[in-house]
Amino acid sequence: MSQPGPSPLISDADLSVDAARAAIAAALRPLTDTETVGLADAPGRVLAADVISPIDVPAHDNSAMDGYAFAAADLRADAPTVLRVAAGTAFAGTPHAGVVGRGECLRIMTGAVMPAGLDTVVPQELATLAASADGGLLTIAPGVLKPLENRRLRGEDLARGRPAVQAGRVLKPADVGLIASLGIPQVAVLRRLRVAVFSTGDELRNAGEPLDPGCIYDSNRYTLLSAVRRLGMEPVDLGLVRDDPAALQATLERAVAEADVVLTSGGVSVGDADYTRDLLARMGQVAFWKVAMRPGRPFAFGALQGPAGKTAWLFALPGNPVASLVTFYAFAREGLLRLAGAQATPPLTLQARSAAAIRKRPGRTEFQRGVLRRAADGGWEVAITGAQGAGILRSMSEANALVVLGQAQGSVAAGDWVEVWPFDGLV
Repeated sequence: MSQPGPSPLISDADLSVDAARAAIAAALRPLTDTETVGLADAPGRVLAADVISPIDVPAHDNSAMDGYAFAAADLRADAPTVLRVAAGTAFAGTPHAGVVGRGECLRIMTGAVMPAGLDTVVPQELATLAASADGGLLTIAPGVLKPLENRRLRGEDLARGRPAVQAGRVLKPADVGLIASLGIPQVAVLRRLRVAVFSTGDELRNAGEPLDPGCIYDSNRYTLLSAVRRLGMEPVDLGLVRDDPAALQATLERAVAEADVVLTSGGVSVGDADYTRDLLARMGQVAFWKVAMRPGRPFAFGALQGPAGKTAWLFALPGNPVASLVTFYAFAREGLLRLAGAQATPPLTLQARSAAAIRKRPGRTEFQRGVLRRAADGGWEVAITGAQGAGILRSMSEANALVVLGQAQGSVAAGDWVEVWPFDGLV
């Protein structure tokens, strides 16, 4: 992986969400390792180099409609235009070989190359065709068509030598289709970011195991593994780690050896064992932050170094299920994309009216779980999903967005505008 950038900010005071995000962004450097993949395997990958078009798209002037092609100079503005229909038809993939003279038109299909001297196409539904002794006559009423209309120019979509898709883009289906339209069968992409995920705590059990008294099932690991996978990265599941210094060190060393990023939950709050801080301090430059946010105040970030000198970045999230996922959205998501070499992608935000009052005191950023929907007037409206406790994962499952109430913001009245992060724009 790339070498760590500047050391992250270390503070015992509460950081703002914006300051924490800025510190993470300043520290990270993208991967540079590349590989070549076929287009079928390209969706979701990060493009390593600009794709330069080797051809003009379209390669020729062509028709944008099924209709009749003719010279614009023959189009009359003050009276019907009457044209003689030439023999033959221009089809897509089969250029017309004949000559079409002035005062004539040619039947043409969508995508067909425009014959020499013809530059305008009238859709078939806007013209009238009548038989005549020597073929057919096409009549176009005045005012229904403009000169040069319904013709797609050579290179109109993309000129030869111009970038078609830029480096850093997470390739989407339309991007892959565009690259295929240029005749390019494979692309250079950055290798997938490897993200090691584990949860800590003696009280945790895996799904499917018996649940001992006082224990709970681990949900965070499954949530984070899913989030990493949806970002197009390669998750490495390291399971559960008990509250034991030797076990934690062994797992961290394995994580650094096998991955570019270590993503954990639990073990970073004020009440956690001192050995966690001591161990992370020995392994690298890790900052334990108290972020002025709810949920998710405890958070740790920094670079870890393994026994062989390899480094990996640590994102240590809170243990409460909602706090873990909220801090992933707020900090880790964008950091992982930056490391993966993707273009900067801040969370998609929009403004919506709050369906009800929301109580809040200034001094921290709050992330409330909400359901974003269309209101009766067609605008966006958001309603909170009931109880907002940091351990109520159901509130995240039922939500489709986060309502982000800024640090300086106070309580919200029903009908007030609030900032919303739709989940589909996050992961």
